[in-house]
Amino acid sequence: MNRMKHQKLLPRILVGGCLVISVILWSATPATTADWAMATKPTKGDLAGGSPEIFSKAFHDAAASSQFQPTAAFADAAKPLPTGTKLKIGFIFVGSQEDLGYNQAAFMGSKYLEKVYSNVEILRAENIPETAEVQRVAEQMIGQGAKIIFATSFGYSGPIKQIVDKYPKVMFLHQGDLEAKANYGAYFGDIWQLQYSNGIAAGKMTKSNKMGFIGAFPIPQTLLNVNAFELGARSVNPKVQTTFVLTANWADPAKQVTAINTMAGSGIDVVTYQQDSTRALVEAAERKKMYVCGYHEDGSPSAPNGWLTGAVWNWGPVYAELVGEIIKGTYRPCVMFAGLEAGWVRVASFGKSVPADLRKRVLDTVEGLRSGKIKPFTGPIKDQTGMVKIKDGVVPTSAQLQTIDWLMEGVIGSTK
Repeated sequence: MNRMKHQKLLPRILVGGCLVISVILWSATPATTADWAMATKPTKGDLAGGSPEIFSKAFHDAAASSQFQPTAAFADAAKPLPTGTKLKIGFIFVGSQEDLGYNQAAFMGSKYLEKVYSNVEILRAENIPETAEVQRVAEQMIGQGAKIIFATSFGYSGPIKQIVDKYPKVMFLHQGDLEAKANYGAYFGDIWQLQYSNGIAAGKMTKSNKMGFIGAFPIPQTLLNVNAFELGARSVNPKVQTTFVLTANWADPAKQVTAINTMAGSGIDVVTYQQDSTRALVEAAERKKMYVCGYHEDGSPSAPNGWLTGAVWNWGPVYAELVGEIIKGTYRPCVMFAGLEAGWVRVASFGKSVPADLRKRVLDTVEGLRSGKIKPFTGPIKDQTGMVKIKDGVVPTSAQLQTIDWLMEGVIGSTK
């Protein structure tokens, strides 16, 4: 997941809590929904409390907004399988599949696919850097027969897009990009919602009023998350401040531990993060007797004393629907976002130190975010310099939130 590059995108549509972004690269017949239908039927339980109807609407609206042809027109994955064969799907991870973080969450999503579809075979490759190496791995998987490639790290977008035209019958799916192509789609979840609820837990539990956020690169996703965390904390404790540091690496345990030790030495007693591999970070925080609000996966086993709660991906149903639509031939490449309302993300378990009343408050907040009753980024909101970035009464769209390039007041650190 490398630094995000800003791109000019048309059009941007916000529907049913899901941001759908289509990039028009060539003239095509606009999609209709006559040929579209849900490929899967996830329950509310599968969606961790999300609405199956909203989940369905997110995919429906994505299909309707796309300017590209459906997979029936080009994808080998949409063709009938020869008798006795399975559809091969490749998953590429930037870190370990057991990293207690971003890659493990994606790995678990791929395992969900195997449960839903008996006729698929998953090819996996881990610890693949965000370089031309990801091209080599993707092409190796295609050589082994993969018809769908999931490139799960943000920094894979550039290298992968350089080879998609070479394989026009392969469907490429990217986790986090803001661009679509004829055989390349993207998706991501509004997990910032749960960094807001993380902030509420942190703001209530801190004793020093000093919190920490360990990021990797100052991409808009990360800046959105740290701002959401600070907003949540300030909603229950106006005195808190969040120190924001960057490691310039998604999975460097040594840098993570150094950041934790430095923060602990400065009096910070609650930490959260946006790092891909998180086990070393969570364990270091536990050793320093710090509280931890997790991100990506439930890390409570690694911090039995300091774990508060966390923000967790629920990729399984998303992957299953994407693959199902590709197979049916109804998937149209696009970019889409959804969050709690559609069950793409879920709240992690609570640690033993979190009192019952705070658990209730966090869960009530999660439901308020899910229903849309709570809109954390309603203005006025100022940046670090005191400049108003969101005017009084303004509620930014998901599209606007996904382009944040500033840190709000109360966050100590830099976007550089």
